[in-house]
Amino acid sequence: MLRRLYDWTMSKASGPFAEAWLALFAFVEASFFPIPPHPVLGLMCLAQPKKAIRYAVITTLASVAGGLLGYAIGHFAFALVGQKLLDALHLTASFPYAACKLRGEAGFIAIIAKGATPIPFKLITITAGFIGFPLGKFVLASVISRSISFLIVGVLFRLFGAPIKAWIDKYLGLAVAGFVALVVAGFVAVALMGGHKGAAVDECSGATMQSIATKA
Repeated sequence: MLRRLYDWTMSKASGPFAEAWLALFAFVEASFFPIPPHPVLGLMCLAQPKKAIRYAVITTLASVAGGLLGYAIGHFAFALVGQKLLDALHLTASFPYAACKLRGEAGFIAIIAKGATPIPFKLITITAGFIGFPLGKFVLASVISRSISFLIVGVLFRLFGAPIKAWIDKYLGLAVAGFVALVVAGFVAVALMGGHKGAAVDECSGATMQSIATKA
C-alpha cells in the first residue's frame, strides 16, 4: 500500500496542477495545517529534479504568505481563532515561551533560527502577530527562515536528485520512518519549549499567559 501511495503521489507531483498544490500546502502549513510541506516538495523535486530550485522558491514564497495569515490570526483574531488553533495543535503550552522569546532583543534571530528546526512554523507566525512583532522585520525574517528550510531541499535534489530517488525507491519504508521521526521531533521540541524539561533555564522559562497578555 505504501508503495502504491508513493507511486500515485509521484505521478501527481509532475502533473499540471502540482505547483498550485505545493503552494497551497505551504501556505496553509504556515498558519494552521499540522504537516510540514517538505514531503510534497521532496516528491516534486524527485519527479523533476531540474525544477527543484523553482519548486523550493514557490514553497518559500507561499509559506511566507501563509505566515502573514498566521500573523493576522494572532494579531486580530487570537481569542476567536488563534487560541483554538494552538489548542488543537497542542501548542498552547509553548506559546508563552515563544512569545517571550520573540519579544526579546533576539526576536528577529529567533524567527530565522526556526528555519533550521522542526518546530512548527505556525507557532511562530501566530505568536508574532499576537505580540505585535514589527511586520517588516517579521516578513524579512520569515523569508530568510523559510529559504533556509526549503532552498536547502531544492539545492540537494537539484544536485543529487537521481541518487536520492534511487535510494528512496529502494528504501521507501526507511525514508517514511525518517520523515515521521522528524515530525515527532518537532512536537517534542515544542513540548520542551512548553515545559522546558531538560532545557537550560533562561529569562523566558517562567513565562505564562498572564505575563505576555499585554501586546508589545
